[in-house]
Amino acid sequence: MMPYPKLVMRILHFSDVHIGVENYGRVDPNTGLSSRLTDFLQTYDEVVEYALANEVDLVLFCGDAYKSRDPSQTHQRAFAQRIARLSAAGIPVFLLVGNHDLPHTSGKASALDIFPTLSVPNIYIGERLDTYLVSTKSGALQIVALPWIRRGSFLAREDMRGLSPEQVNERIQESLTNHLRWQAEGLDPQTPSILAGHVSIGEAKTSSEQSMMLGKDHVLLHSSVALPYFDYVALGHIHKHQALGRNPMVVYSGSLQAIDFGEENDTKGFCVIELDPALPAGRRLTDFQFHPVQARRFLTVTVDIQTTDDDPTEKVVKAILRHHIQGAIVRVNVRIPSELEGHLDEAQIRRALEQAHYLASVSKEVLRGRRTRLGSLQSQTLNPQEALRLYLTSKNTPAERIKTLMLNAESLMQEEP
Repeated sequence: MMPYPKLVMRILHFSDVHIGVENYGRVDPNTGLSSRLTDFLQTYDEVVEYALANEVDLVLFCGDAYKSRDPSQTHQRAFAQRIARLSAAGIPVFLLVGNHDLPHTSGKASALDIFPTLSVPNIYIGERLDTYLVSTKSGALQIVALPWIRRGSFLAREDMRGLSPEQVNERIQESLTNHLRWQAEGLDPQTPSILAGHVSIGEAKTSSEQSMMLGKDHVLLHSSVALPYFDYVALGHIHKHQALGRNPMVVYSGSLQAIDFGEENDTKGFCVIELDPALPAGRRLTDFQFHPVQARRFLTVTVDIQTTDDDPTEKVVKAILRHHIQGAIVRVNVRIPSELEGHLDEAQIRRALEQAHYLASVSKEVLRGRRTRLGSLQSQTLNPQEALRLYLTSKNTPAERIKTLMLNAESLMQEEP
């Protein structure tokens, strides 16, 4: 007989879809929608297609479905259509509430509340710090959810009055750390467990996420989340994919698309893990993989023009052609001496960039000649004529011009006051 295959629980972890980011996009004439919306949905589709093709046990989304806290109907429909495909295939989906998913007012519904309202099967919403028991085809899974915590809910408390912003953050961090440990200690050690958080960890590296954050962050220590009760810690909120440690693994999946040039060098994608329920708590993770997606490329072309360059425009164009610009979002930064600035043909440079998806900018940093500074001893021993000649020479003034200026200067100096 063939041996019975080993039972593993396969989980897909992704976050920060940010549907609605449309910077550096152009309008599709056929749909009237931004090309950047298409970018974000295409990488989102890669996640869904992988989950369906590989029969994952759970799709775990760690927050920030949209850019806006009040997404348009078009954006909500696009997100929901893909969740519905997973639900229809019998794949449970856990949706953690991020800071961009929360409404501006605490009494209003979040952008993710539509799923339980419509009783969409196999959908779980992590809207509060609590433990959720999720059923999968490979058995039960415990998820401790740490959604984005409203700062306002803490500020309304009596014991927070009169505290500085730093002191408020310290109280929030202390409270979250204590609540997480309390939830973790209450877990069933016989059942696999995951912490899903939308939060900043102090040791994490950011790229451009700071520009996307709404309000002041509270920051937890790595030790606050890396508890031995968890088999894996899945995080969202910071766009740069990174693993912060092992035992358990603490991982930001990162976003699916770059938001701006701060994320130019980030690889975008999602994570897939495998847990063996038969192993002891904290040791069940048997496989971890990061799967890159086909995200839109950002590209910066930097060119330094020297005073000896005969044709500054040609040098910039050649630098552009050395890069694969087709389909990329491109910016060009040119450093150029002031005396050559007038020789730079920006129209020709822009023509060389026609294959780019979007031209963000062609910027020039004009380098002015530095003023010659004389040492104190030297300046004391130079007469005005000698100092003027030295200055004109440092500015590369032609010899005939220096001669004329010096004659005029001497004539002025000889005039009676």
